[in-house]
Amino acid sequence: MLVRLTMICNGATAATRQGAFPEDEPLEPRSLTLAKAMRGTLRRADRVWTAPALRARQTAEALALDASVEPLLADRYHGRWAGRRFEDVQAEQPADITAWLTDPNAAPHGGESLADVAGRASDLMGRLIAEHGHTIAVTHASIIRAAILHVLGAPLTAGGKIDIEPLSITDFRSDGRRWVLRACGVTAPKPARPLRA
Repeated sequence: MLVRLTMICNGATAATRQGAFPEDEPLEPRSLTLAKAMRGTLRRADRVWTAPALRARQTAEALALDASVEPLLADRYHGRWAGRRFEDVQAEQPADITAWLTDPNAAPHGGESLADVAGRASDLMGRLIAEHGHTIAVTHASIIRAAILHVLGAPLTAGGKIDIEPLSITDFRSDGRRWVLRACGVTAPKPARPLRA
């Protein structure tokens, strides 16, 4: 039995560009353009899911995907830090940021810990391994990182060494018994810029 999961990271937002913890904000205009340029490059899927956040739903729509909302794909909840810039929180709460970055069970912001997110990703991967066919999931970097760690059997602390670019594609395959990481970090086509003379 062949099982395929294609995860697409949502496009960038103004908060992303400012280095802020995400809220439920819309995509920036450039991300909408880039996502629309990806239309037609995705293979047919048996299921198409999206995370509940506006930026994920807008990404799915820009890709012309008829997606249903899957709660397990939700981004990591950042509690009191949502909407705030990382560098500002780090300046005000350095010990809390250090704990958040080094302890997978820490949630000093009152939101989700990395372990919480990893649990959701593991539940998703466990559910999908029994689903024949191809699933496309438009989601967030935090969930994609957690899925990669799950498949590789890597420690959660390794998640900080995985960079997931907006609109990148990560592909997993399964024979119904185990997952393998097939491709990671495939990025969206970007409009060519004219060469400078």
